[in-house]
Amino acid sequence: MEHRPKSFYRLVIGISTVTAFLFACQPKQPVDNFSSDPTQHMLPKTDRNYGHTSGYIEDVPVPEYRWASRKAYEDFNDMKFGVRIHWGLYSITQQSKESWPYLKIPHAEKQAYNELYKTWNPQGFNADQWMNLFADAGMKMFAFTTKHHEGFSMFDTKTRVKRRVNYSASGGPVIEDCDLAYSIMETPFKRDVVKELTDAARKKDIKIDLYFSHPDWYDADFRPYVWHPLQVPSSDSLTVRGPDLKPQDQTHWGDVGSVRTPDASPEEIDRMMKRHRDQLVELLTNYGKIDMICLDMWFGPTIWPKLRETMLELRKIQPDVMFRARGIGNYGDYYTPEGFVPGDKENTNVPWFVIYPLGRFFSYEKDSAEHKGAKWIVENILDCAAKGGNFMVGVGPDGNGTFHPEAERQLRQTGSWLKVNGEGVYATRARDASSWKEGDSIRFTRSKDDKTIYAHCFVWPGEQLVLKTVNPEKGAKIYLLGNDTPLEWEQNAAGELVIKTPESLLNAVPEDLRLAYSFKIEN
Repeated sequence: MEHRPKSFYRLVIGISTVTAFLFACQPKQPVDNFSSDPTQHMLPKTDRNYGHTSGYIEDVPVPEYRWASRKAYEDFNDMKFGVRIHWGLYSITQQSKESWPYLKIPHAEKQAYNELYKTWNPQGFNADQWMNLFADAGMKMFAFTTKHHEGFSMFDTKTRVKRRVNYSASGGPVIEDCDLAYSIMETPFKRDVVKELTDAARKKDIKIDLYFSHPDWYDADFRPYVWHPLQVPSSDSLTVRGPDLKPQDQTHWGDVGSVRTPDASPEEIDRMMKRHRDQLVELLTNYGKIDMICLDMWFGPTIWPKLRETMLELRKIQPDVMFRARGIGNYGDYYTPEGFVPGDKENTNVPWFVIYPLGRFFSYEKDSAEHKGAKWIVENILDCAAKGGNFMVGVGPDGNGTFHPEAERQLRQTGSWLKVNGEGVYATRARDASSWKEGDSIRFTRSKDDKTIYAHCFVWPGEQLVLKTVNPEKGAKIYLLGNDTPLEWEQNAAGELVIKTPESLLNAVPEDLRLAYSFKIEN
């Protein structure tokens, strides 16, 4: 053994002590507790879907729960524009309002609807063509219905339905035993469209949002939650149908009414929650990185503890997936105003994505005249972005897997506009306080570093654009996006910014891009 002098050991101890001291003196890096801070994740009390569950889901989640990371939220807020696709058995018959009419049709028609999967073979479906369309439209994400309320799974689920309704049984509908996945893999098509779509989306760098309905109207184990066709004696205490509806409201069932059955047994309830969890695990396990899970509807107070356990388990699989808040309250990462844009900036830190159909419904719109137009899409994108949110347009394909030509035309026109003006949309943020707009036809966004303000005009301003809330420094440059020539400007005696916008500037804008006019202002 080699012997060292005592002076050597003193030197080592001295260096260690100094090193420890210097390390202790280093400024501590702030701990980013965003994923565990409830104050950052409280839904607005005005959100209708928050109201459906606020009576039984705790406002402050359990301590062990984590939301997605700050980066995931930042990426979400960068997207600004995406598409929501409803495609399922209801597309075969071009049924309006997705699977909702199922509740009101006679029992014989329900039985026929449940058998539609045996004939479905959409040979026009091509995932790459879908993603090419979305990329051309300037979309940064897509949301796809993996399972709507009627219970048909559009993916290769290994779970099994064990009890269903026979609506054509002698003497009236009865619950019967069965054993099937009730999925697209049991159709003549036999292709996992979720796998094909997620693979195709990654080629285009398009983010993935998988829609999943909590209720399941095919699986009898899921009775009676929300508006299941099967209701039970304890329905009023088990399920909540929202603060604006009476417990026994028949609106959704119509004249046909619901089918009265016995309460589900503890075994059926356990089987329901296991299948529900297993399907969500499949979606988060079998398809690579998923950016968002779009949960829909809700269950009820007795089931909530089991659903909460599901959420804790799902977080372990993909910690950064963003969950839509429906059915899980403040455990959600984002929420979706539906069919309208909030009238003002939302008073919450929770990000949001407006969902709004291009036609009358989220599913296939067969009437060309009902498609709202590219200008409508662009104005909604700008209105949402100015208020700090995102916009998702709803477009559904037909039963063959192809989109309406008019929908495609309007989406591509939107994409052409975004190709020129997207700098003022993508990865921008809202201005402070009420400065997100001036009047009814001007919206503002800003760059993240606050060095640039974008003024978006829904109509051409005429010979000059006058802005009251923008004060650029002397020598700042101002452009109309798509035009490289700096515009002349001044500040008038009232302190307003006056930008000269001669008719020649408008004439340089192609007709199909006159959807809105975006001005870039160095701040």
